[in-house]
Amino acid sequence: MKAEDIVAKIRAVIPDAVVEMKDLTGTSDHWQASIVSASFAGKSLIQRHRLVMAALAEEMKGPIHALTLDVKTPDEASQG
Repeated sequence: MKAEDIVAKIRAVIPDAVVEMKDLTGTSDHWQASIVSASFAGKSLIQRHRLVMAALAEEMKGPIHALTLDVKTPDEASQG
């Protein structure tokens, strides 16, 4: 699956998301996603992950085999 397709799916659910994708194996099925969104404010890590995984539910059944998430608010991202 192409990175831009994954980003589009995430942004459909989290419109303000700034998403960076990294193909971990070169096979387009193992991905690392770094996502920054104000919508993560006040949510636990598991709630953030569930939000992203819900956006990619169908893709996780096939084209995406593995997905590592780094999910932060803009404030958290600016702190490094």
